[in-house]
Amino acid sequence: MSNRCRTLLFFFVPIIAILSAVFFAASAFADERGGEEATTVFVMRVSGMISPVASDFVASSLRKAADIDAQIIILELDTPGGLDTSMRAIVKEMNASRTPIVVYVAPSGARAASAGAFITIAAHVAAMSPGTNIGAAHPVAVGEKMDPVMAEKATNDAAAYIRSLAEQHGRNAVWAEDAVRKSISATESEALKLGVIDLIATDRADLMKQLDGRVVRTAAGNISLRTAKPVIINEEMGFRHRLLSFVSDPTVAYLLMMIGFYGIFFELSNPGTIAPGIIGAISLVLAFYAFQTLPVNYAGLILIVIGIILFVLEIKVTSYGLLTLGGISCLTLGSLMLYDSTVPLMRLSLSVIIPAVLVSATFFFLTIRLAVRSQRARVTTGSEGLVGEEGIARENIGPDGGTVLIHGELWSAYAEERIQAGSPIVIRSVKGLRVKVVKKPIS
Repeated sequence: MSNRCRTLLFFFVPIIAILSAVFFAASAFADERGGEEATTVFVMRVSGMISPVASDFVASSLRKAADIDAQIIILELDTPGGLDTSMRAIVKEMNASRTPIVVYVAPSGARAASAGAFITIAAHVAAMSPGTNIGAAHPVAVGEKMDPVMAEKATNDAAAYIRSLAEQHGRNAVWAEDAVRKSISATESEALKLGVIDLIATDRADLMKQLDGRVVRTAAGNISLRTAKPVIINEEMGFRHRLLSFVSDPTVAYLLMMIGFYGIFFELSNPGTIAPGIIGAISLVLAFYAFQTLPVNYAGLILIVIGIILFVLEIKVTSYGLLTLGGISCLTLGSLMLYDSTVPLMRLSLSVIIPAVLVSATFFFLTIRLAVRSQRARVTTGSEGLVGEEGIARENIGPDGGTVLIHGELWSAYAEERIQAGSPIVIRSVKGLRVKVVKKPIS
């Protein structure tokens, strides 16, 4: 090898090595940036009551997010509140998550009230959309009134729980406790200023932009969020969850209960019909499933049951309408008392109660009327059905007897008077296989 070649080789080898190092570093950096661009963001939405259905949906969604190795989970929330047990189940799942969870109260007009406030404060990142609110987390009883001692215990327990969640995630624990004890609420701007939430995002794109680079602490340690170019995977409620969520609506649960009572009544009134009994039983089961997720006042429920019983008794007992009036009163009062809540979404509207009561009253009134009419109607079958029927004397008829033709049949007959053959006759009574007849009056 010539000296010139050695010189060139000595000159270019370091340059090639440097270029190679730069190339591999750039490749690694590009791979790293490419990982950022491929960040999987798992988005689920909970809208409506925090119920066992919502709890089950969140739990199954978190498992699904873990299965696909999602880097970030976003829970878009809009709720007036719900059951304490369901809320705590959701919070437990969130606290145990090794993947960062962002609770985003959205869209504009949404709220994170009552149980929703607990869930928002328990998030790794709490965000709200403009025009939303959070708070009013004072506990209320479901199904019955709490005495002062139990109410104080429930309030203290809820206050301690939300305070621990706020302290765990570095949020305003004093405000969180006041949201329970004093039922205070805050708009999104107030919540941000008070340190209740972490950010305000106008939409999902803005949320992704603000999350990028934020460091959060999870069960797996501190994690830096990379959301510059996220890959969004939306998780929607399946048919089962949607059905159960629909059934848990206060109005739907009430109507299912009424349908259930009607179906059972039809089946008991007409044994062997089968279909009304099946529909009624299924409706009642679904209604009582929904009642466990709603603030049901059992005094109202008992009044509704008494009202239905009074309607049924009206068919069996002659009360000249008193039982029906009692049934209407019980059904109306029970419907008004059924849901014990200050939240309009959790109460029955008069536009539902009034038609339901009127339909029930009309249904039982018509049933009673038909029953009375059937009892008063003239018998048309059997021997009693012959009384009043008309026929023709086939022979001369007297006390000793004769024959008459009735509906194409010959009957042995007798009469207290003499009736000539061929004369029209009317049956007055039936004794065995012999009928007593009289001559039909000439009109």
